Amino acid sequence: MNAFEKLLGKDNPLYLAVQERGFETPSEIQEKSIPEILKGKDVIAGASTGSGKTLAFAAGLIKNISSGKGLQGLVLTPTRELAEQVSKELKFFAKHKDLDVTAVYGGVGINPQIKKLESVEIVVATPGRLLDHIERNSIDLARINTLVLDEADRMLDMGFRDDVKKIIRKCPTERQFMLFSATISPDVLHLIKDQIKNYVEISAKDYVDPKKLKQIYYDVRDNLKFSLLKYLLEKEKSDLVMVFCNTRKNVDFIVNNLRSLGIDSLAIHGGITQDKRNKTMLVFHSKEVNVLVATDVAARGLHIDGVSHIYNYDIPDEKKEYIHRIGRTARAGKEGIVINLISMRDYENFSRLLPKELGIVEEKTPFIEQVQVRWIPGRGRDSGRDKRFGVRDSMRYEKREREDGTRDSGRGRIHSSVRKEDYNSPKKRSRQKPNRSEGSRSSGYSRSKPSTDGFREKTDKSGFRGSRGGRTSSRKSSESSSGRGFKKKFSKRY
Repeated sequence: MNAFEKLLGKDNPLYLAVQERGFETPSEIQEKSIPEILKGKDVIAGASTGSGKTLAFAAGLIKNISSGKGLQGLVLTPTRELAEQVSKELKFFAKHKDLDVTAVYGGVGINPQIKKLESVEIVVATPGRLLDHIERNSIDLARINTLVLDEADRMLDMGFRDDVKKIIRKCPTERQFMLFSATISPDVLHLIKDQIKNYVEISAKDYVDPKKLKQIYYDVRDNLKFSLLKYLLEKEKSDLVMVFCNTRKNVDFIVNNLRSLGIDSLAIHGGITQDKRNKTMLVFHSKEVNVLVATDVAARGLHIDGVSHIYNYDIPDEKKEYIHRIGRTARAGKEGIVINLISMRDYENFSRLLPKELGIVEEKTPFIEQVQVRWIPGRGRDSGRDKRFGVRDSMRYEKREREDGTRDSGRGRIHSSVRKEDYNSPKKRSRQKPNRSEGSRSSGYSRSKPSTDGFREKTDKSGFRGSRGGRTSSRKSSESSSGRGFKKKFSKRY
């Protein structure tokens, strides 16, 4: 007898879908939670993205819901992409019971959603857009018999606590409740403490295989970080690659410059329309383009098979965000590698990760050619858009701009890739604003040649320029390109 046949039952409509998918062995979370779910019990389960939890709560939805009797099942997710992904999976799992499933989220027109809501049995929704429908009376939760919170910890991180509580109160008290979260924290339990009294708590081991995961970091100067990323993307043999940034600007900076250098890549962040984000994910899933550059918010909860490399271009502020990032590789027995690019501005965040505890080891910085970047983050309105995937082209070509809000050790940074003769021309200099940053003697910006990676280099003993000028840097860099400060400050500790 097949393991899923034993778990679900031969006559279960879900079992037929599982057979079509070719699933043979249940994951740990499926094996532990499905028997309890099929008994009708409320379940709180600790399970990470990609662990098979969608199939687990699908078992309860399909068992409890009848075709043609209106909306009976509700799944809440933190992001649009996850709502779309879960909806797609549930449509497949529920097809042998003829259940209609739709996704409801913001960023797209509400009227087409209202029309679809008239005839569905299961809705997958983000909290904000669902409340919009509740206020418009375009959705009726009175017959909900199965309620699922997916990625509950992330909903809390994103500030949806009050919205989720409002939605739960709108649902009948007599219903099956399932909550899935990467971590079962006190905050998660507090969210639902007044809603369910008797529940089964289930936890599964991390789906990522630590024996198959390699974590390394390169200590590199700020002005060589992009150059090192390009070098590694070309050198490393990889399947799908994800590059994580902390800001939209850096996502755009990387994608536009990689494309200008002949490396096709995709971007996903909150500044891109939902339709184009969906298209981007389809292209990435199909492996037509194998490099995806993303912010954490846009990529939250996405399950993508076949990711072999994770690059952290920016180090996240919190350790749990780092764990979420690296959880997308080294899955199901496959090998994966996480590469952290560490410059001086990343030291504080990197120290919070406790790299020694996580097993992150330093890799020798290779000899690299400094890349001449062509795109820099601009200010004001977008100068254009990539029509294929909706990447915000907010980069200004060959124009000197000050990066908003960036500070490093009290000194303001500038992004610049303007030609030397333009930069030093009297006309250009006359337009320059005074540099009021701490530690600068001059009343204006230095006229020394700007960094080709878009950042002003800092003055140090190796001859890199700061706001006071100095010797120019070599275009060839090696291990000496790594930041010395990190090793002095952190080498004993990490």
